[in-house]
Amino acid sequence: MTDLTDLGPAAGQLADLLANIADEQLTAPTPCAAYTLGDLIDHVGGLSLAFTAAAAKDFSLTGAGPSGDAARLPDDWRTTFPARLIALAEAWRDPSAWEGMTQAGGVQLPGPVAGNVAMNELVVHGWDIAKATGQPFRGDPASLAACLEFVSMAATEEGSDGLFDPIVKVPDDATTLDKLIGLTGRNPAWPAE
Repeated sequence: MTDLTDLGPAAGQLADLLANIADEQLTAPTPCAAYTLGDLIDHVGGLSLAFTAAAAKDFSLTGAGPSGDAARLPDDWRTTFPARLIALAEAWRDPSAWEGMTQAGGVQLPGPVAGNVAMNELVVHGWDIAKATGQPFRGDPASLAACLEFVSMAATEEGSDGLFDPIVKVPDDATTLDKLIGLTGRNPAWPAE
């Protein structure tokens, strides 16, 4: 068996970012154009439950599409969502999470693909939230490398079936993070003038 990808560093950073968001920031725009900050936080709360369930092959929480509505944020999201993120990382530390088929967002996926989607969601939306709130983002090298490899297989010049917007070109000598962000269709220099 190969080494499993550890979602812990990315989940921990996203949990830390959430803890530092003020209520007045919830209506702010994000690099994820379809979502305000509050919408994106709701999305993170939903995906953390869905991908934790996907790791356990519990399909009771994995059938719905992605959430993203700030009006659904519970009052205690600053504590419950970070706890969900830590549970997500822990669930994917079980080798059986990476085996066989599972489901997330109503889509059947091989375990390794679902784990990589979860990692990408943590890293990219962590970056989105950091940018939207002016917080630093320090993607760990292993998480960034795993995401770049995964996204490189799906990103296209035209966008990819609702997963990513069309690629934003970055210089050849760009950082791994900027390459990843560009492949997802986001501008690493967001907000661009």
